[in-house]
Amino acid sequence: MNDIEGSYNTAATDYHAMLKDLVGKGVAERVMLTYFSEKVPPGPVGDLGCGTGRITGYLAEAGLDVFGIDLTPGMIEVARKAYPELRFEVGSIFELDLKDGELAGALLWYSLVHTPTEQLPAAFAEVHRVLQPGGTLIYGYKAAPTGSGAVPVGNTAAYHLTTAYGHDVALDVFVQEPAEVASLLAAAGFEEIATLTHAPEWGEKTPQAYNLVRKPLSL
Repeated sequence: MNDIEGSYNTAATDYHAMLKDLVGKGVAERVMLTYFSEKVPPGPVGDLGCGTGRITGYLAEAGLDVFGIDLTPGMIEVARKAYPELRFEVGSIFELDLKDGELAGALLWYSLVHTPTEQLPAAFAEVHRVLQPGGTLIYGYKAAPTGSGAVPVGNTAAYHLTTAYGHDVALDVFVQEPAEVASLLAAAGFEEIATLTHAPEWGEKTPQAYNLVRKPLSL
C-alpha cells in the first residue's frame, strides 16, 4: 500500500519540525537551487508538491515570486502557518489548476519520490503545459538503488516505509535512473540546462540527482 495523502496528513507537523532547517544544507542542493533561481525568467514560480513549504520559503527569501501546491491538506495547513506571507493551495501535480503558460518556473523537488517511473511522463507533460516558453523546471529525486535496500515494485526499484517522522506510514519510495529521467523529460518537450548526480551528503542514504531543464522558446 502506498498511502501518500494519509501518511503525510498524519506526519505533517513532525515532518516540518524535522526538515525545515535542512533547506540547502547539502552543497549540491544549494548549488542547484541557486542555479534554478538565476536561470528562471521573471514571473510566478510554482513549488509543485511543496510539502510544508520549506523550499517555497527558501526561494521566496531569494527573491522569487513563488507559491506552493501540494496534494496533502495537512501539509498545506502547516505551510500556511509556517509561512503566512506566502500562498499555498491543495492540488495535484497531475491536474494543476493553472492556465497554459502561466508559470515562469516550476519545482518538482522530491515531490514525485513516491511516484513510479511509468507515471512520470504524465506529470512532466502537465508541468510543460503550465510553463511559458523559456520557463524553467528543476526536478530533484533519489538517483539509484545501490545500497538503498530497493527492490522491484512494478517496473521501478523502490523501498517501502512503515515508519517515518515519528509516525506509522505506508509509503513506497522510488529511485530513478538519471539517464531515464533525462529521456522522459526530453520526450515531454524539455531541453536540458544541467544535470547533477552526487553521492549521499549529510546523512542521505542514497545518491541524489537534479535535472534542470527549460521549455523551448519556439515549439
